[in-house]
Amino acid sequence: MAMSMVRSAVLRTAMRGGSRSPAPAPAKRNFSSSAHHDDAYETAKWEKITYAGIVSCTLLAFYHLSKGHPHAEEPPPYPYLRIRNKEFPWGPDGLFESKKHH
Repeated sequence: MAMSMVRSAVLRTAMRGGSRSPAPAPAKRNFSSSAHHDDAYETAKWEKITYAGIVSCTLLAFYHLSKGHPHAEEPPPYPYLRIRNKEFPWGPDGLFESKKHH
């Protein structure tokens, strides 16, 4: 009977956390995203990269859009195109066609 009491006391102390000595603190976890970099530094860096990208894309778009471009030739007057049996309320041409009459 004495042996069972000792066994239960040992089990009880093991279940409660072992001995009463303080446990060592767990080691600090280092995540890969913040191992050696400052988050504010990274944020500032990517903000500058974003603004530089916006400026460069805007300048490139202005350059490409400011150059002249060739206009398409007028298509031949096929008889089956733009058949008008009845005049539109806004005039002889379609609403979004180029107006050549005066």
